[in-house]
Amino acid sequence: MEYRLTTISYLLSFFFLFTDAGQIGVNYGRIANNLPSAVKVVQLLKSQGIDQVKLYDTDQAVLKALSGSNIKVTVALPNELLNSVSKRKSFAFKWVQKNILSYYPSTQIQAIAVGNEVFVDPNNTTLFLVPAMQNIHSALINLNLHSTIKVSSPIALSALQSSYPSSSGSFKPDLIEPVIKPMLSFLRQTGSYLMVNAYPFFAYEANSDVISLDYALFRTNPGVVDSGNGLRYFSLLEAQLDAVYAAMSSLKFDDLKMVVTETGWPSKGDGGETGSGEENAAAYNGNLVRRVLNGGGTPLRPNADLEVYLFALFNENKKPGPTSERNYGLFYPDEEKVYEIPFTVEQLKKWKSIPVNKGKTEKSPVKGSGSDGSVSTSSSGGTYCVANEKTGKEKLQDALDYACGEGGADCRQIQPGATCYDPNTVEAHASFAFNSFYQKNSRAMGSCYFGGAAYVVTQAPKYGDCKFTTEY
Repeated sequence: MEYRLTTISYLLSFFFLFTDAGQIGVNYGRIANNLPSAVKVVQLLKSQGIDQVKLYDTDQAVLKALSGSNIKVTVALPNELLNSVSKRKSFAFKWVQKNILSYYPSTQIQAIAVGNEVFVDPNNTTLFLVPAMQNIHSALINLNLHSTIKVSSPIALSALQSSYPSSSGSFKPDLIEPVIKPMLSFLRQTGSYLMVNAYPFFAYEANSDVISLDYALFRTNPGVVDSGNGLRYFSLLEAQLDAVYAAMSSLKFDDLKMVVTETGWPSKGDGGETGSGEENAAAYNGNLVRRVLNGGGTPLRPNADLEVYLFALFNENKKPGPTSERNYGLFYPDEEKVYEIPFTVEQLKKWKSIPVNKGKTEKSPVKGSGSDGSVSTSSSGGTYCVANEKTGKEKLQDALDYACGEGGADCRQIQPGATCYDPNTVEAHASFAFNSFYQKNSRAMGSCYFGGAAYVVTQAPKYGDCKFTTEY
């Protein structure tokens, strides 16, 4: 195929399109009696390069400590206040005055989580949720803060009636009219986003006989094909998120953004808590960070970069429930890491994931596989950049031109007569060029995006006799 020349101005603008990528934050819970002071916690966050944090309240000491830190903050209005806030605009206004205006903008509050997993709250606060969100937003308008501070509410995956396969995702019927539709309409009208708490650990723990651990931990695996739309998933979290996207789509809310406000894996659990453990927790969180920082979205929304808040900053010794509940922390109370994972692009370059796939992994046919229908099952832990066919041939061609030209990818092997020329398709050639660019740039954040024309996979693609590599 021939590669068209494009103008320098277009190439420069195209390059800046894919310099953005996903974002990582952490949840700072404090159900414990042995945690460091808020001042020390802020110092810890800064030392680790963590620039986004989500709280579960509006604690004065914490918000003061975050002042001037340049850390973006999501605060929370607790479930027990939903009734009062929903019924009295004056109460909502005073709450915003006291808990937001008193600290903003020196403390960079960017969002308010109104309640948390309200639909499973035993105190039956569901019908208060949307009115409370509306009253908080009205208070922000009155204080001229509505353009910079978003209002949303984290939902659990239990709000879904169906989540497998992802394409069948739907909300529980009894929630749709009373709260889901009004909430999604509010989010659309205010330019906000849906907050979702998603834990592959729970799904794996309950179904370890049918769910692959590698699939749950973002490790090399054959993938799972959605029987409804034909998309192949290589991670359980992305399948869960696409079930939520499908549920929103079924209600005609295709335009809403999603933020994963909680996800994590416990480093310790009781005997019956299958999958818990330090090695698995390190694999899940570390591989997730790599997936997010490498850019790109889910198979259903490949152009929507992921924004994820890890749960949680510390092990919290006063949390009730099974042992796992007290062992989701990334750090011990003495500020030592429970295990080593990266939080930034620079840390990611030095991070080595735990060896994976100790057992045999079956081969599975995938789109873009070799003539024998197989896909590499290498356990090297590497990632690859491939073309997103959904963007269309014209956009793929433009991205291919950039990669092989201004981008400096090594495209010699996709020239006529070379090893990777066949199959002679834009998708195959673009995948090779994108991967070359991605690997040459040390898999840096945003280097596998190309304005949405590419995404990261953990499987080594194979087109004909062409072999992809993680070294260039």
